[in-house]
Amino acid sequence: MIEKFNYISSNVEESKRLGCLFSSFLSRGDVVGFNGDLGSGKTTFIKGVLNGLNYKGDVTSPTFSLVNEYEADFKVIHIDFYRESNVNRWKNIGFEEIIYTNDIVLIEWSDLIPDILPSHIKILLFEHMSLNKRKINLK
Repeated sequence: MIEKFNYISSNVEESKRLGCLFSSFLSRGDVVGFNGDLGSGKTTFIKGVLNGLNYKGDVTSPTFSLVNEYEADFKVIHIDFYRESNVNRWKNIGFEEIIYTNDIVLIEWSDLIPDILPSHIKILLFEHMSLNKRKINLK
């Protein structure tokens, strides 16, 4: 996994391109957290990641479903902690099994439940700079 990824995106398409670039650094078993305010570009970036992994279908935020799975070059599991902060519910869903597979796991709002995150997680921070401009940094 890459150790440094610091970019400024000026629009949605650029955020998707940066996600596509980021996908080239991912490998099986990677877990990445995506943190930032609502509308900061987390899901848009993840659309780019999946595009970079040759996924051709629709990519939506799992805000209500909690977990979406995609068959791309690698299996990708997309998780969203935003609407469910109950650790026991995540344990019942099988979160602990999910994060220790060979799948790529992408977690939006990972900062909401830090206690159940694996030690090997990498975190991308998304920050509004202006209406369309975003700062994206690997923590």
